[in-house]
Amino acid sequence: MIVTLKPKKEIRVPIDARNLSPDVFQGKSRSELGKEEVLYGNHWLPINRLFDIDVDERGEGVTLKLSGNLSRVRFIGANMSMGTVIIDGAVGMHLGERMEGGSIIVNGDADSWLGSMMRGGRIEIKGNAGDYTGAAYRGSTEGMSGGEIIIHGNAGNETGLFMRKGVIKIGGNVGQFTGIHMIKGTILVQGDSLGRDGAEMKGGKIAILGHVESVLPTFTIEGVKKKVKIGDESIQGPFYVFEGDTAEHGLGKLYIAVDSNPQLKFYEKYI
Repeated sequence: MIVTLKPKKEIRVPIDARNLSPDVFQGKSRSELGKEEVLYGNHWLPINRLFDIDVDERGEGVTLKLSGNLSRVRFIGANMSMGTVIIDGAVGMHLGERMEGGSIIVNGDADSWLGSMMRGGRIEIKGNAGDYTGAAYRGSTEGMSGGEIIIHGNAGNETGLFMRKGVIKIGGNVGQFTGIHMIKGTILVQGDSLGRDGAEMKGGKIAILGHVESVLPTFTIEGVKKKVKIGDESIQGPFYVFEGDTAEHGLGKLYIAVDSNPQLKFYEKYI
């Protein structure tokens, strides 16, 4: 079944749309789907008041397609465990929160808290993402614990906050504090970082192919490696390998591309 949703008009107030999920739509008729409610501002409205709905009942499983400017629509695909969500346009915060399975593809940008507390499945963003990708909420230590997030563009601050498992791949640049409080898992940054990577990390792996202003002083250099393994992919270096964060008795690994960071050459005398 393919369900296509398009906003009837410009969305001007935030919408809590956690009911926009393949799990919720599974087995429902068009009329039943239209009655599902979302929180529009401070009151609940049925989906058919806000979106035009088209349903193609052919095929197995559930694919949810959305288009238009959805930058104020939040929590799409929250808690989903199956099916596919395809979004053509920008999308709001908390996309795929606590996701357990299935796939989300965004042909545009995603706002902050992308894949927060994600447990499984796959999210792919063709544009940029905001802050706190794969992160825990404030006051919580339950970050991303499974699955894969791929961002073709840039990501903001605190990507992978309290990350416990899974893989995050970023094709562009990142803000500050990538992998902060990281416990386990893997983060790949193909662009530059604004710094403070791996702050207070206890485990896991961060690889940065672009420029890094500096390395936190609580990391110790372990050596130089020719390549680093990210999932099933082997990425050629060479890489400086740092271990830390020693302030947390951490054993995390920070791989920083040698060729992109000549300012770190002085570390070689400590190897």
